[in-house]
Amino acid sequence: MHIKIYFGDKPVFLCDDINTELNEILHHPDAVFVDEITNPAIKSLLHEIKKEEFHAGVLWNKDLEQLKKVFFKNFTLIEAAGGIVQNTKKELLFIYRLDKWDLPKGKIEKGEKPDEAALREVEEETGVTNLKLKKKIGETYHTYAAYGKHFLKITHWYYMTCPSAQKLVPQTEEDITALKWVPTREIKEPIANTYPSIKDILKFFFDEP
Repeated sequence: MHIKIYFGDKPVFLCDDINTELNEILHHPDAVFVDEITNPAIKSLLHEIKKEEFHAGVLWNKDLEQLKKVFFKNFTLIEAAGGIVQNTKKELLFIYRLDKWDLPKGKIEKGEKPDEAALREVEEETGVTNLKLKKKIGETYHTYAAYGKHFLKITHWYYMTCPSAQKLVPQTEEDITALKWVPTREIKEPIANTYPSIKDILKFFFDEP
């Protein structure tokens, strides 16, 4: 089992098993493998990530939960939730923010459950109503720096549906400048200009039975 954390477009995997995918990554000359969960080892990896030639990192420990606990201590954690929204025409809803296509999501408020936050954020960011929550798809992880701190954002993703007849209203105060329903056959267009974590969760969504 593993989780993938993005530092920009560079992935770091925390795992308790080296599967075929990770084994292939480790054959890359600029991949970094760490099999101890000491603070010096993790600090060393975080330093390596800053190098332009860095390809990917793999941290292994037989206890994945303990590995996550030690690794996450290096960041301020933020939990968010969002939605993969499909209407009755089988179109998916995308938002355009900061020159990238994205999916609606936002920070989970105190006392709020992830699925409640996902529904609220989709409604606030897009104006879509009559949403029906179907199931959880998974989580994505990415890091960013702001205000002199390093953050790790964990986003919980949910599949939800809604009627096709909707008035879309972009939440401009959240830098959303456009909204678009995208037919499945045209999904490559927004995917060509989105974040790696969004590509991952959409791939997981489409690959699900």
